[in-house]
Amino acid sequence: MTIIVFGSINIDLAAKTPRLPQPGETIIGSNFFTAGGGKGANQAVAAASLGTSTNIIGRVGNDKFAEELLTNLQSYGLSTDNVLIDQNTHSGVAIIAVDETGQNNIIVIPGANNNVGEADIERLQKLLTGATSLLLQLEIPLEVVQEAAKAARQAGVRVILDPAPARADLPLELYPLIDIITPNEVEASQLVGFRVNDAETAIVAAKHLQERGVKNVIVKLGDRGAVAVTADETFFVPAFAVEAIDTVAAGDAFNGGLASALDAGLSLSEAVRWGAAAGALCTTKVGAQGAMCDRATFDKFLHNRLLA
Repeated sequence: MTIIVFGSINIDLAAKTPRLPQPGETIIGSNFFTAGGGKGANQAVAAASLGTSTNIIGRVGNDKFAEELLTNLQSYGLSTDNVLIDQNTHSGVAIIAVDETGQNNIIVIPGANNNVGEADIERLQKLLTGATSLLLQLEIPLEVVQEAAKAARQAGVRVILDPAPARADLPLELYPLIDIITPNEVEASQLVGFRVNDAETAIVAAKHLQERGVKNVIVKLGDRGAVAVTADETFFVPAFAVEAIDTVAAGDAFNGGLASALDAGLSLSEAVRWGAAAGALCTTKVGAQGAMCDRATFDKFLHNRLLA
């Protein structure tokens, strides 16, 4: 069995700063690096790093970043056979600032990700047989996300949507196609139209999303844990305490861990715990894909924390 990640592939241009700048302000940074990113690629690397059989479908551009991005994905054991080199545009780019506390802000220029379309859906349909989950995000065109979800639903494959970047205009037709949606507080607030900032408001937001047709809702509350609401139960999974230095891809690590656990046949509550552990470990390193933990490190961390 395998999971499929259908989504964005970016090159990250990241700067470390003592603090995040105010509008119109110039500050001096302390470090700069480039790395593979994009929410789709990040989630694929997170799952593959945990030893889960993973396929990625997406696009890179006709530029110097393309070879770097493809080589990087391959270094994690991911096949790039279903990553198209788009001759008509540049690769997706994310410009990231990370402060000393690990908080960040990000500007994304989609590039080739904006051209993901029907040809990519056709490649997806060929891979759905035998898949357990399809992971989606919102860094590719929204209508393509919906078509991918529809194809997965028709094939009986679980659909997991990370509704990021945050937006309020998800079509009502998309919600019933989603088995699990995983917003953070900001994204949940955008979706439901009121502020989500704790477990209580997360539960209210989750029930609103269920009324639109989503089966299961997991609201990620950062270092406070995660709330999950299903048709049968509501439960809270606390965060794992770590010394965070960079939160940039914690949400992607969470989804990779979540999908990997479900692929292994674990329950949803166990899967949320896997997601929380993967997300926590990701924050202890700088960057996105390079911060994803391997299976041995993950197993040791989870074993030790559950015994504590």
